[in-house]
Order: sequence, then structure tokens, then C-alpha cells
Amino acid sequence: MVESMSRTSRLRLMLVLLVSLVVCDQASKQYAATHWKNQPRQSYLNDMFRIEYAENRGAFLSLFGNLDEATRFAILVVGNGVLLVALAVAIHWLPMDRWNYLAWAMVFAGGIGNLIDRIRINAVIDFLNLGIGPLRTGIFNVADMAITAGFVMLLPQLFRGDVKEAEAQVPTGTPAAAPVSGMPS
Repeated sequence: MVESMSRTSRLRLMLVLLVSLVVCDQASKQYAATHWKNQPRQSYLNDMFRIEYAENRGAFLSLFGNLDEATRFAILVVGNGVLLVALAVAIHWLPMDRWNYLAWAMVFAGGIGNLIDRIRINAVIDFLNLGIGPLRTGIFNVADMAITAGFVMLLPQLFRGDVKEAEAQVPTGTPAAAPVSGMPS
């Protein structure tokens, strides 16, 4: 097993990541609001990359966007705030290697970036879109990229978990893979 990071190392990494991601996210959203709000969509690289200002009142792909304001606030501000506090506590105290910590810290920092928007303007500023022909992403922002990257970094855990579970279910007496160099695994 990979060594867990010390709490001090975790805190340092979280602060650096949080400050750098949130500053970049908020600065890019401010730029988008100043320069692209109420402007026509801009298309680049044969329409593979678009800049299109949008204010998303909902969650991912406008989920919950049609709810009344009080319910939306309860779910998307209060609910997300509680989940982000729980995530911060969990990633600070639960043992995990640097890779997993970095992945969860990116999810946390991205969540904070979008939560700031929800508190400030009751929506999330999005402005980037990728795709080929009709196959396109939703409109997203820097915080969304951090959240997505964090979750993509965690995907190998799903497969490692399945391998560990399968190894644990090997019947007694069935030969398993030999440990490397005679070291216990």
C-alpha cells in the first residue's frame, strides 16, 4: 500500500490547490462575465471549441434549474456546502495516498469555485464548450474541469477495488499469484 500523507502535507497541498484553482476559476469567470456576456457564441478550430457565456441556475447540465429559488438554494447552496465540509473533513482525516488526496482535493476546490458563484450570483458562470458536430459537452468552466479531472483520477480505484475484491474471493487451496521477490503483498 502506498503511504498516507501527513496531515501537514495534506493541509499545504490543499491550500495551494484551493487558492490556485479558485483564483483561476473566479478570474476566468470574471473575464467571461465582462467580455462575453450578451455576446454571440465564438467558434474556433472548425467549431471544436466554443466560447459561449451562460449562467447555470441548476447543477450539472441544469439539473434542478427549474426548481423554485428557495428549494434550489437549499439543495445547491446549503446541500453542496454541507457536502463540501464533509468532504474536506474526510480527505483531511482519512488515510489515502497522494494521488487519491490530490483527486479529492481537486473535486473539493472545484466545488468551492462553483459554490462561490451560487452564493454570489445565484448561478454558476459557464463559458466553455467542446465537441465535434452534434456530439458536444455541456457548457462548463475551470471549476468543472477540476471536478471532472478529480473524478477521472479516481476511476482506477474502481478497477483496483474490483481486483482486490476478486483476490479476496479466491477459494482456499487455489494458487494465487506469487509475491514478487518473496515479499508479502
